[in-house]
Amino acid sequence: MLDKRKFYIDGQWVDPITANDLEVLNPATEKPVAVISMGMAADIDRAVAAAKKVFATYSHTSVDERLALLEKLLSIYKRRYDEMVATITMELGAPKTMTREQQADVGVGHLQGFIDALKRLKTRDTLPNGDVILREPIGVCGLITPWNWPINQIALKVVPALATGSTCVLKPSEFTPLNAMLYAEMIDEAGFPAGVFNLVNGDGINAGAALSKHRDIDMMSFTGSTRAGIAVSKDAAETVKRVTLELGGKSPNIVFADANLEDRVTGSVLECFNNSGQSCDAPTRMLVERSVYDKVVEIAGRVGREAAVGDPTKEGSHIGPLVSDVQFGRVQALIEAGIAEGARLVVGGAGKPSGFETGYFVKPTIFADVNNTMRIAREEVFGPVLAIIPFDTEEEAITIANDTNYGLAAYVQTGDPKRAERVASRLRAGMVHINGGPHRYGSPFGGYKQSGNGREGGMFGLEDFLEVKTVHIPDAA
Repeated sequence: MLDKRKFYIDGQWVDPITANDLEVLNPATEKPVAVISMGMAADIDRAVAAAKKVFATYSHTSVDERLALLEKLLSIYKRRYDEMVATITMELGAPKTMTREQQADVGVGHLQGFIDALKRLKTRDTLPNGDVILREPIGVCGLITPWNWPINQIALKVVPALATGSTCVLKPSEFTPLNAMLYAEMIDEAGFPAGVFNLVNGDGINAGAALSKHRDIDMMSFTGSTRAGIAVSKDAAETVKRVTLELGGKSPNIVFADANLEDRVTGSVLECFNNSGQSCDAPTRMLVERSVYDKVVEIAGRVGREAAVGDPTKEGSHIGPLVSDVQFGRVQALIEAGIAEGARLVVGGAGKPSGFETGYFVKPTIFADVNNTMRIAREEVFGPVLAIIPFDTEEEAITIANDTNYGLAAYVQTGDPKRAERVASRLRAGMVHINGGPHRYGSPFGGYKQSGNGREGGMFGLEDFLEVKTVHIPDAA
């Protein structure tokens, strides 16, 4: 078992002020693979002090200096790529193939996207009225990241902080802390000044709240549940710091009769099941035009029955376990709620798949004949569970799609480009995917309503970590 009880503070691996150990479990085996320390407010104070001290000098480094550091970090990440794959597979349970192609790849893609954006960033501009606009680093940033796409969210927060000249304290999820600690090693190797990046493990109640409330933190960037995001916002309110949030989703996927059904329904089911369904932007509500409803349910059912769970350490397209016993319980409760509320179970159901009694594996599950008042249509399941809902008209589809507290992503499947654009313009979501269009590195990621505030990735992600200063120039004589 790995001993990972130190924190990375002020350029050094240091012991926690108070010993408080937690075992990190492999979700496929339910066995401990590492032990970490759970930080408290005093550990956060030490990390924030280091970040605040170095901000005075790091904030005045040039763009070229920071680009050189980021380029070195990118080179190191590529060299240690296989280590990141193995680490995420072990602590998250994401299958090796998926981790290599998606989970770990984001550490390359997002970093390159920020490098490209930083090269285009204008830190000084002049308005038509003669005033000068300066874009300056916001300060000391508190970063809280989730377990489901761990290095994805770390890269989307840490990199723009470092790129803009800010400094930061990262608190990763205690369920998946090992990839964050590996990333800290890479940042150290890249030669970033001591204190620019700091890492303290811990839970939300203690370490997370201490970070959000801290008077010397100028900005909080949080990714996680809407409930936790509300708590971060309340904790941060007293000191009026900037708060950016990337929260939950219940993304609608509108399937019109003129879509390539075989291709788009198959792709949609697989997208819903990707990462064991543990994605905030997963297309979990499939809205289907009634004239092709039965055919779509048939296709989805076939794809669902062919989907298999399997050992994350093996290559292949199988589905891994959920991250924890707690998450397993939440997903089971919502599957049981779907059955109790009268949805038709097409594939899967409650309980573990046969042969997978050990590990937090769930059955890939599809419900048909769902209505938008059911819990499985309104709550974020965060497991491989799809709800299929019929609609009759385009207007009804848009109404159902927007009838949610969330607004992260939406999906449209149609053979009519004009309808695709028309419907996309009316969906209250931060991102709309048409006919399988992927999210690309450098594009903004974020949502409307209770899916959060702010955008991550590329130029938009840099802007969240910058303050705008107006310098008023005297009128010409």
